[in-house]
Amino acid sequence: MRPHTLTTAKPLIPVAGKAIVQRLVEDITKVCGQKVNEIAFVIGPDFGAEVEQNLIKVAESQGAKGSIYYQDKALGTAHAIMCAKDAIKGKTVVAFADTLFKADFIMDTEQEGVIWVQKIDDPSQFGVVKLDANGMITDFVEKPETFVSNLAIIGIYYFKDGDYLKSELQYLLDNNITEKGEFQLTNALENMKQKGTKFMPGQVTEWLDCGNKNATVYTNQRVLEFDKGKAHLKGKNIKNTNSIIIEPCFIGDNVELKDSIVGPHASIGANSKVSNSILRNSIIQTDAKINNANITNSMLGIGAEVNGKPIDISISDYTQLIV
Repeated sequence: MRPHTLTTAKPLIPVAGKAIVQRLVEDITKVCGQKVNEIAFVIGPDFGAEVEQNLIKVAESQGAKGSIYYQDKALGTAHAIMCAKDAIKGKTVVAFADTLFKADFIMDTEQEGVIWVQKIDDPSQFGVVKLDANGMITDFVEKPETFVSNLAIIGIYYFKDGDYLKSELQYLLDNNITEKGEFQLTNALENMKQKGTKFMPGQVTEWLDCGNKNATVYTNQRVLEFDKGKAHLKGKNIKNTNSIIIEPCFIGDNVELKDSIVGPHASIGANSKVSNSILRNSIIQTDAKINNANITNSMLGIGAEVNGKPIDISISDYTQLIV
């Protein structure tokens, strides 16, 4: 996701006008089917007060308490989760914040554990699970070199007993049990399974990755399709002069469009200006300026400026590109 992640943490990059992490929180809260009491965010120490305040607001928008915890060093997934150990109690969902999903079910919270998976064509770059005849998980395999399963773990987990999960994660830390120098959640899952914990797979309707520029642009496209026609896709004080908007699109507050074709699948952040341009299948963040350009399959950061005829670009905040 560079250069965007040089200035913005990946989960805070907007998709169809909302930060990835905000969409993830909303979707998880929806499928829980019951009140969520606390949403804990584990972040780096240098995200800043404004980001922290925005994350708290995301939690509060779902009727939950928001809390912030810090991971000073990237020592693996198990270590990251334990940074928020004070929040791990009772029924617990763990989610990695660079993925989105669509689901049409309510999670079965009476199960001991649920690991959400999705069938994919090439599972070699993901952790996968194997199932028995009853559909329960028997094995966790990290990035298999030979085919063992096409059910990829998408990074969302449910545990009925958060205290039990916490004790298993603490065991890894206390005994320095690592994989390639990092403490991994999958090691704790394997230990829990060996002790008799039953994990079932939770399958989603669609899994949307936000791991790189092309994947995030595609995710933006899919989210716009899901939300097509909803009021939140159009902001306030949009000024349109001789421009055509091809739905679905997201257009933020105070956007100015002049003599342009926008869409389909374009997201334009607040206070941006587009003139004499064609813009489709792209994510444009706030305060951008686009003139005389033909832009597709692209991402522009905050305050970016483009003048010319680029076709496929990814430029970071406050960058100027003149062709």
